[in-house]
Amino acid sequence: MSVETGDEYVAVGRISGIYGVKGWVKVYSYTRPRQNILNYSPWYLKQGKTCRPVELQDGRVHGEGIVAHLVGCDDREAARELLKTEILIRRQQLPELDEGYYWADLVGCRIVTQEGIDLGQVHEMLETGANDVLVVHQQISGSEPQERLIPFILEEVVVSVDIPGKVISVDWDPEF
Repeated sequence: MSVETGDEYVAVGRISGIYGVKGWVKVYSYTRPRQNILNYSPWYLKQGKTCRPVELQDGRVHGEGIVAHLVGCDDREAARELLKTEILIRRQQLPELDEGYYWADLVGCRIVTQEGIDLGQVHEMLETGANDVLVVHQQISGSEPQERLIPFILEEVVVSVDIPGKVISVDWDPEF
């Protein structure tokens, strides 16, 4: 079975490797803490334009990463076919937040300086260790999108976040 992906799905990780010979896979989790990815089932595995639901049979922390065994993935070759697959869940599987927002809520937001200059749209978020970073793409007529990396530092760089309006106001030099 294949499903259509859209705003109702959120990326929570990707399959980054093979673990052993019995179909286990290594998982790079975007969740915090990393092992929270194991709290969600089913996962929706997205490869190219194909997305299909799979049940999580077992999983655990392994060193600094996560390993998982998916129903129907019972040998090394089946696991190999899942390499680089994006792991999605339905947005409704996420717990409701009393305040704040998920990273996924920031993707697609317009970035606007305090002077009203449009810097583009959030394409993705990066974790760098020091602080999170907004990866912003701005389409300039007829060329490849320009990419900006803007630190997600509340009050210092990020002035306000309007999730319903899909706008993030920043104190940022448009020439940088």
